[in-house]
Amino acid sequence: MAGVSTKEIKNRIRSMESTKQITKAMEMVAASKLRHAQARVADSRPYFEILHGTIADIVSANSEFSSPYLQKRPVKKSVYVVIAGDRGLAGGYNSNILKLAQSEFSGKDIQVLPIGKKAVDYFRAHKIPMITEQYASAADMQVGDCFSLAKQLCKMYLAGEADEIYIGYTNFVSVLSQTPSIMQMLPLIGHKTGTEDKASDILYEPDSDEVFAAIVPEYVGGILYGALCESRASEQAARRTAMDAATQNADEMIADLSLKFNQARQAAITQEITEIVAGS
Repeated sequence: MAGVSTKEIKNRIRSMESTKQITKAMEMVAASKLRHAQARVADSRPYFEILHGTIADIVSANSEFSSPYLQKRPVKKSVYVVIAGDRGLAGGYNSNILKLAQSEFSGKDIQVLPIGKKAVDYFRAHKIPMITEQYASAADMQVGDCFSLAKQLCKMYLAGEADEIYIGYTNFVSVLSQTPSIMQMLPLIGHKTGTEDKASDILYEPDSDEVFAAIVPEYVGGILYGALCESRASEQAARRTAMDAATQNADEMIADLSLKFNQARQAAITQEITEIVAGS
């Protein structure tokens, strides 16, 4: 700060105080949104668990049961649904999931369905083929959009336009921990284990095959909605943490600038006294 006037230091202090007010406000907004996002995560899990249990029950209780959704076939085309945010200032939230998704693409013929402006911008910049840019605003995506998207993905899978479908999202572990994850949605794996069949007292009308075919798109929609809720909570948690760190950094810089301001003012006063004494 040598050679910098007290006026310039004072201007920098004012600038940092303004920045601190902005980051503090953003932290409070993110904290408020995080509470709502956590509630949605908790509300979405029971629905997903019931669907998961029903699918597992149908598969395990029918020894001759077969479905295209359970058949693993040679992989020629892969589809990735990737959920990112609409804005930055959220630490490594966007970059972590996008880098993980990029690493999964190696050696595959892939198409991407991005959710969120940051995902759309990233894949457009890297010239990665996208199925649609319809879901460029993650904040505007609702439950109905998830189930419409699930039906579209299931149709693609049944038509052979995709041999495997994955979803990339950020798993909300805690306010301080969010983990980017890639999960396979289709074909369904882990349900048919080849172990001894267990009896079930549940009767399906008209039959389990039709119930299974109808419930899988609902299941995929549940996964999409759950992943969206997890990602939203993770984004707000990451933004809150980033803004808290920015506020603390602003405090430290203001304290450092205030010290330098006092030193510069003291030096100026000392110089004036020296000049007066020398002149007298």
